[in-house]
Amino acid sequence: MEKLLLFTPGPVNVAENVKAAISKEDICHREAEFDVLLQSVENKLLQLFEIKTISDYRAVVITGSGTAANESMLSSIVGDKNILILSNGEFGERLHKISKIHNKNTFLLDFAWGETLNLEKVEAYLQEHDIDIVAMVHHETSSGMLNPLEKIGALSKENGAMLIVDCVSSTGAEVINMEKCHISFCSNSSSKAVCSYPGLSFVVGRIDEFEKLKDMPVKSTYLNLYNFYHFIKIYSQTPNTPAVPLLFALEQTLINILDKGISNHHASLRDKANTLRQGMLKLGLKFLIDEKDMCCVLTTVKIPLHIDVTSFRQKLREKSIIIYEGKGCFKDKVFQVGNIGELSFDDIQFFLKSLEKVLRSFDPVNIKNITHINASRLIFTPANDEESKRKNFAAQDKA
Repeated sequence: MEKLLLFTPGPVNVAENVKAAISKEDICHREAEFDVLLQSVENKLLQLFEIKTISDYRAVVITGSGTAANESMLSSIVGDKNILILSNGEFGERLHKISKIHNKNTFLLDFAWGETLNLEKVEAYLQEHDIDIVAMVHHETSSGMLNPLEKIGALSKENGAMLIVDCVSSTGAEVINMEKCHISFCSNSSSKAVCSYPGLSFVVGRIDEFEKLKDMPVKSTYLNLYNFYHFIKIYSQTPNTPAVPLLFALEQTLINILDKGISNHHASLRDKANTLRQGMLKLGLKFLIDEKDMCCVLTTVKIPLHIDVTSFRQKLREKSIIIYEGKGCFKDKVFQVGNIGELSFDDIQFFLKSLEKVLRSFDPVNIKNITHINASRLIFTPANDEESKRKNFAAQDKA
């Protein structure tokens, strides 16, 4: 099968040495070889976060997606305390859904998808309510919004609340200063900007906060965060059988990033995002949110009204390009383009040229005998009905 170019926020195209690493020797997770592997991965994860006082933090690895890491935090940290979820998209809503399952004292401060978190409202809520823990998403992938981590961290500290953060799609792409932002725990994934295979997640947290979990009620067997911490601390192992080949791959991709230099890795992602965005703007496309609010891994683009997203996505797939469709309130209104993993600048130019051709194929003058594209977006009449067609395009311009 021809190679697919994954212009998505994850999974990603991985490096050749990462592909080779997943096929390394077979080892047992209860033997010394695995102890060494897990120690290596943990040390490199902590280096990825550029933590100054590295002796104050630990990183535990979970076999499961980023949602597993989030559920591990939310089911292990809260107990009977009050937790406030800040949400402005799908993944904030997911945090809220998970927390409600495990914690009776779960509260929600909800903003519209793609809306910036209103700091005044957050501050007012924290001052008016007894909140022990604040949980938020750093990069809200449903819109591409990068939420203000440092400012929320400052507000949480001022109001005596612990901050836990879903950094699943921002780790490896954006600077996440756990100390400066007063983050106690954050969740992460192997398959986004860390550039490895899906199937592993990890939680980085302060040792003093990990230790406090010992006396917390156990709400999950597999995802008990203290149990992961206890096993890596005492045995340099995981409590359950891990996906060992994925750990070899994760170790290699972390080596790749550290050898390149973390700041260089971030800069490369920003350059790729900028190249994509400038290219799409030149094609006349518009973005869902302002560029200053975007993460450097993903661009959410408004789909022209006369284009059906599913057909558009399929035409790109025929050119071996994979993109995302919008979800929720953005369904049929946007498409999403990622720039992580092994995507070269040549790949990006190929994408932009292919995108231009696909957009032109949907040009209204080229559409023949289409009675409708999507009833929720725009109705087309047969191409030979010039008066009806003119009215439809006039309505589109007004929209």
